[in-house]
Amino acid sequence: MSKWKIDPDHSVAAFKVRHMMGAYVHGQCNKLSGEVNFDPADISKTSVALEIDVAGIYTGIQKRDDHLRSEEFFDVNKYPKMTFKSSKAERTGFNACKVTGDLSIHGITRPVTIEVDFFGPVKSPFGDTTMGLTGKVTINREDFGLTWNVPMDNGGLIAGKEVKISMNIETDLVS
Repeated sequence: MSKWKIDPDHSVAAFKVRHMMGAYVHGQCNKLSGEVNFDPADISKTSVALEIDVAGIYTGIQKRDDHLRSEEFFDVNKYPKMTFKSSKAERTGFNACKVTGDLSIHGITRPVTIEVDFFGPVKSPFGDTTMGLTGKVTINREDFGLTWNVPMDNGGLIAGKEVKISMNIETDLVS
């Protein structure tokens, strides 16, 4: 089993959510940390511990970012991080697996299954060994206590409940 450390300089967690029942608003968190225990020969022994700094959320609009950090959404003064800790992994393809575990956001923990594609391991031109992981999962933000919203005249809502999360993670071999 190899241990891999998440490279915070080459990793990002992104999201998209519908705004006013129309187009998606995109955002990201650029500060990720954690580790992955991974053996491509036996995916079932994979484990993941991931921490995402929600306080650094970025959508490109300062007013919206401040609102997302406020008590009406993430309440980053109280809950500055979201975490994921795996409990199970299973291969679904040559370079693909599903990783199930506990996702904690805003002080609430729920089980989720993340679809993951993995690339590598490869030797970099600098002598290190790296591996790439991409993951995606869709959650209902209200399941995690993120319930702020405003109803619209047509029966819709300002902010969609469904949030599509994607992660692009580069890891470095530790041992």
